[in-house]
Amino acid sequence: MATKLPKTDVVIVGVGWGGGIIASELTKNGLSVVGLERGKERKTEDYYMVHDELRYALRYEMFQDLSKETITFRGNEKIRALPMRSYGSFLLGDGLGGSGVHWNGQTFRFLPYDFEIKSKTIERYGKSKIPDGMTIQDWGITYDKLEPYFNKFEKLTGISGDVNPLGGKRSEKYPTPPMKDTPGMKMFSDSCKGLNYHPYHMPSANLSEQYTNPDGIARAACQYCGYCERFGCEYGAKADPVVTVIPVAKNTGKFELRTHSNVRRVLHKGGKATGVLYIDTTTGEEYEQPADIVVMTSYVFNNARLLLLSGIGKPYDPKTGTGVIGKNYAYQVLKGAGVGFFEDKEFNIFAGAGSLGMCIDDFNGDNFDHKDLKFIHGANISYSQTGARPIQNNTVPPGTAKWGKDYKAASVKYANRHINVGAQGSCMPFRHHFLDLDPTYKDEFGDPLMRITFDFEDQDRELVKFMGGKCGDILKQMGADKVVANTELAPYEITTYQSTHNTGGVIMGDSPDTSAVNNYLQMWDTDNLFVIGASAFPHNSGYNPTGTVGALAYRAAEGILKYHQKPGSLV
Repeated sequence: MATKLPKTDVVIVGVGWGGGIIASELTKNGLSVVGLERGKERKTEDYYMVHDELRYALRYEMFQDLSKETITFRGNEKIRALPMRSYGSFLLGDGLGGSGVHWNGQTFRFLPYDFEIKSKTIERYGKSKIPDGMTIQDWGITYDKLEPYFNKFEKLTGISGDVNPLGGKRSEKYPTPPMKDTPGMKMFSDSCKGLNYHPYHMPSANLSEQYTNPDGIARAACQYCGYCERFGCEYGAKADPVVTVIPVAKNTGKFELRTHSNVRRVLHKGGKATGVLYIDTTTGEEYEQPADIVVMTSYVFNNARLLLLSGIGKPYDPKTGTGVIGKNYAYQVLKGAGVGFFEDKEFNIFAGAGSLGMCIDDFNGDNFDHKDLKFIHGANISYSQTGARPIQNNTVPPGTAKWGKDYKAASVKYANRHINVGAQGSCMPFRHHFLDLDPTYKDEFGDPLMRITFDFEDQDRELVKFMGGKCGDILKQMGADKVVANTELAPYEITTYQSTHNTGGVIMGDSPDTSAVNNYLQMWDTDNLFVIGASAFPHNSGYNPTGTVGALAYRAAEGILKYHQKPGSLV
């Protein structure tokens, strides 16, 4: 029988970006908060001089143990789903700070078009532009309404950048200037300008200079070591929850962090959440943590899974299109689009940072005319220099022998003589893409695993064909001697890494009939339960999701404080 603990004002499930922001904002305003994190404690000192690619990038030290809990996957409902037993398509973070510790730091704002995608698409092209089965919907909030929260998150993290000429209007410039320019970045920028595009510096959570944020947290500038993605930053130069929001919450004396605490159920009665049930994984003991307000801030899959396991919200039914929990799962399309090989130019691509790069948004969102195209939305196209580490990077031209003398010679020759231009494509939701509980496979506690049903669509294939061509054009303009552009998209498979940008499942909107949460990320049918993260996205944009997750988390924190003063629906 579970031990019942003293009640708290708020309990948080998962202490990454979402949980850290909520804990910081609520405790600063006097609320008592308990944060439950199923992974271990983390601190900056853990990463001193540990640039170990094998340990972190290939043996996945920062990620979830798939032998204890994983997901299952199938391409469609006619196929039996099977468990992901080794890491491939995406990575599931584990530990304090979550994926906010091992991310690259690319911090974009979704476009104004994203938040009103259905209305804006119909307004410009008519209803027939939306294909059968595509379930896009407006988010229940506009960019202008969310803009102050984007600004707040960027100040918290000290984002380094310049104005996106094709992005939404800004109330303020970025708090720190752009990162350094490399020769490759300058070539990309000059070539894009030559094609009449609009290049700008990638907005970066890797600080370009020393910075102190509004909460008084001081951080050092980036050293361009090239160990960002899948690694923690020993300098604290890369913004993460462990060096920004979590210390602020702890310093209030109102925040109690419990690591190794795996939440199995959200408890509820009479339309209200009453707390959570969790296991201390170091002892096996089970606890009930009562709370006036429950805030779910774990990763996309766990947010949806916990609601389904707890019997909160109506599960999505793809046959009828009714229900909301598990609806509109989306991923990301086309991370890499083209590579250019140079015979007489060398670039020091071993050096870099997670968000060091240049971008264009000329083919993102609805910034270009889709009238004669067989897809909607688009992609952010970029050249980024994240640091070519020795094990995972060995790019050679097509036709090169797979081993032997010629392979070695090409590997050495092109190690610093190639440039990648990538297109990070949007992903639209479809009626038959969803999350639900697997009927066969269970975790170490006997609970059903999360099941993903997803595949790429004609929409995605057309987008790849178009964007691959644009990336190839840019590489040719950059002077590459040989250009290899990706213009074809095979069926989705889960064994090769693509992106950890999973979205949907607990989506936001303006009606409980079509969404699980309102624009404060408050559950429609359980008003003291808030569900925060990219699980709220009704579709995925042509960007990394973290900036938009951060903005929504700040808005949700404001909503929770309002609710604490006056309970009830906030909209």
